[in-house]
Amino acid sequence: MKRYIYVLLGLFMLVSCSKDGFLERKPLVNINDADYWTSVNDLRLYVNSFYNDDGLLPSRRAWGTGPYTIDAGDGSDANVPFNYNRRMNGEGTVPSSGGGWSISDWTPLRNINYFIDNYKKVVAPFKDVQQYVGEALFFRSIFYYDKLRKFGALPWASTLVGTGSELLFSARLPRNQVVDSILQDLDNAISYLPERAGGSWTGRITKEVALALKARVALYEGTWEKYHGLKNTPFKVDGSDGTKFLTAAATASGDLMAMGEKNGYPRLDNIGVENGYWLLFNQKDYASSKEVLFWRKYSVADQVTHTWTRYSINGSGIGLSKDMVESYLCLDGKPIALSPLYAGDRTLKDVVKNRDPRLNQTINVDDNKHVKWYATGQYFTTPTIEVNGANNTSTGYQVYKGHTGDFAENNAAQSTQGYVHFRFAEVLLIHAEAKAELGALTQSDIDKTINALRLRVGMSAGLLQLANIATDPNQEFPSLSPVLNEIRRERKVELAAEWYRVDDLFRWAVADEKIVGKRPLGAYKKQWENYPGASAQFNSALATLPVNADGYIDPFKPYSVMNNGYRFNVGRDYLLPIPTNELTLNSKLKQNPGW
Repeated sequence: MKRYIYVLLGLFMLVSCSKDGFLERKPLVNINDADYWTSVNDLRLYVNSFYNDDGLLPSRRAWGTGPYTIDAGDGSDANVPFNYNRRMNGEGTVPSSGGGWSISDWTPLRNINYFIDNYKKVVAPFKDVQQYVGEALFFRSIFYYDKLRKFGALPWASTLVGTGSELLFSARLPRNQVVDSILQDLDNAISYLPERAGGSWTGRITKEVALALKARVALYEGTWEKYHGLKNTPFKVDGSDGTKFLTAAATASGDLMAMGEKNGYPRLDNIGVENGYWLLFNQKDYASSKEVLFWRKYSVADQVTHTWTRYSINGSGIGLSKDMVESYLCLDGKPIALSPLYAGDRTLKDVVKNRDPRLNQTINVDDNKHVKWYATGQYFTTPTIEVNGANNTSTGYQVYKGHTGDFAENNAAQSTQGYVHFRFAEVLLIHAEAKAELGALTQSDIDKTINALRLRVGMSAGLLQLANIATDPNQEFPSLSPVLNEIRRERKVELAAEWYRVDDLFRWAVADEKIVGKRPLGAYKKQWENYPGASAQFNSALATLPVNADGYIDPFKPYSVMNNGYRFNVGRDYLLPIPTNELTLNSKLKQNPGW
């Protein structure tokens, strides 16, 4: 595959105004080239820095941050923040500088390329260094994938570039060519990295993780190209319909599934375990997990902790939407519009009755089973609408997924719950979606993916049958086939509140269907009027909670700019703008559409 070697355009500002040659500065403090690159251990120590770089792998150490707040903060239709998202409302502006394109935003790439340029100085057989080269290539792929999602077309730099290079003022590379280079890096990483299967957890990137990332990136680009092309948006890729990348996604995910079938790793955890889905997301240690491919570890002893446990108890300032909750099937595998099992939504207990068990393990329910604190024996009763807005639940559907109930860690503000970056369930969903998009999906594929996820939680009576899919009268995407709707539903449910939803909406080019003119709703408010034992503070907050004409919580109703729903600009807001100072420094660095 052709490599596209371009310069880091985002560093132009310092090229122009700094005398110390930013591009040529050594990335790590106190490194002396003559003394440092002498052993394989030097390579290991250098690559270790990538694992702790939030620009590559996010942590949740800041107050109030966590994996189950990201989609809400980004403004998805499924996970709702206490305040509306300005980007989704079309309120973005072009920054003069920064905006995700600043010097510091590109520093991780510089550090990685510095390693790539220097690792060969270590005199050792390649077999002894290839793991660390593979890790560096993996992290470069992570870096570029993040930038691709934000800006689309990008400069490609696979080496450090001196200030005199003629490439400094080149145009951005088309997005599909950037993805070609990302996948080439990942192919090399996959060939260099060791397998985890049969081995113990080391905390390092393995072949399985690189395959999972390849599948994720390829699905993203393949569907982006297909659907932006079909809708003829300004973000389409001329001459490419995404088929090449969808094929790569199906192959990479299939290869990883085959590894699991052969080696017993990876595979799903907690199959048939009571509350096994909920338990999957509140572990402190995933070293023995077969499903979690890569995660960030926290430790009180190492003074590396976070505050998520303290924050999640009150709802995290977010809540699932009515739209999200209504996506869960009933136990018979039918949508709520078709199933006689549906009990309505007038109470939380009704909402989860006879439904996909993942719903009951994703939202809090007043059933004396959803724990608030283990140590005190407290259970959830009413959503925390009475606390500060940045901490409460915005919709009444308070997120239970990811809440541990660890009272001691809450009091100490030292949570050690692991942060999951990659899990096998996502790979199964990628495989089903890619095969369906290619028109190659079989019942065997469905059984290994969608049905495996449903069987994990006990939905044996609600399995998906390719030859017998009932058309949901309320299906999310009427222009698509019933099977694609069901695959997208499964992804929405299995990955609920796991930071994927906004990316999904953007790559499917459906902001016009799911965001524009929409104002997300929450639960039915009257169920908590005269609730036994409710505090005066709760009752006071309930009385002022905004609702729509049908009595459902309407969290954004107080904002006049949201009177007619989100005003997302479909000709502009799918990508972020390039800062004006960068456009001034390089006339070939064209602005993204609509800005």
